[in-house]
Amino acid sequence: MTSKEIALKAAEILNSKKAIDIKVLEIKDLTTICDYFVICTGTSTPHIKALCDETGEKLAESYDLKSREEGYNAANWLLMDYGSVVIHIFNEESREFYGLERLWS
Repeated sequence: MTSKEIALKAAEILNSKKAIDIKVLEIKDLTTICDYFVICTGTSTPHIKALCDETGEKLAESYDLKSREEGYNAANWLLMDYGSVVIHIFNEESREFYGLERLWS
């Protein structure tokens, strides 16, 4: 499995759980942090947590991957780190404020 396959699978899972405005950014030529960012928005704290839970479960089933997670309790910016792929699940206000797409595009 490649990092691109993981990123696209994550986007597919997020889409199935009704994440909003899903973006997959290839950043491997810009940084050594990771190869891909997957960015999306959830509509509420329970939705953001459900997006994280479902993505974590499905990626573990499909690829036997475990993530390191940050921000689960606050759930305004939840980060899932898979090494070569980092998933950012925001609430609307935090996504607009931090503007990761603008920074990494």
